[in-house]
Amino acid sequence: MNSIEIVMGAAAAVGTLGLAAGAWQYAANVPASQLFGRTWIDEPEPNADKRTVHLTFDDGPSARNTPELLDILGAAGAVGTFFLVGNHVRRHPALARRVVDEGHTVGNHTDMHPNLSRKPAARVQAELEACQRTILDTTGAVPALFRPPYGARRPAVLRIARRMGLTPVMWNITAGDWASPGFESLLRRVERGIEHNQQRGRTSNLLLHDASQLDGNAPASRADTLRVVQALVRRADLRFPGITA
Repeated sequence: MNSIEIVMGAAAAVGTLGLAAGAWQYAANVPASQLFGRTWIDEPEPNADKRTVHLTFDDGPSARNTPELLDILGAAGAVGTFFLVGNHVRRHPALARRVVDEGHTVGNHTDMHPNLSRKPAARVQAELEACQRTILDTTGAVPALFRPPYGARRPAVLRIARRMGLTPVMWNITAGDWASPGFESLLRRVERGIEHNQQRGRTSNLLLHDASQLDGNAPASRADTLRVVQALVRRADLRFPGITA
């Protein structure tokens, strides 16, 4: 083999590795990907008169944001799906109970919000079990839904969740509220997503946050998120059920 053939072979190998790495990143992190295992994202739109929007909220509960969010949802008769972090439930048990008592759906969002695609199976199992136990002990509710932090997963993560009786849930609208783009930008993204899903004949599954995974002594404000929710629940052409996948 001459030097040109060696260089070409090495380049091909590097290219193959790059493609494999890109495919892994897509499968692990893109919400729509089903390459590592099936997740629940949406369903055919069941309602002829109103578009269905699943309002989902990650990382709570938050003492700063969740009470006002619950007030907004309650006044509109809208049901949200709250993916709770076990550590935050222990810090705010009364708020977690209020979420359940007011008829909202709760899901498992791990105990400490790690990136599960980078953790060994034993840590994944421990994170899900601790969060599940905390939510049950605090609220009396047994979560049936699971959302991996950052949406990051690998086959073992989904297998462990399913063995625990949890349905993995992703989303089909990313508002990007963690980046604080401002109310108008958030609302435009969400409305475009709802319109796109309607054209596809699918329900909308909207990712929002009522907290930050680092909600501590100075919890992050989600004022723009709350304004977006307020604007949506005022629309007569939308309906807001919880996820029952």
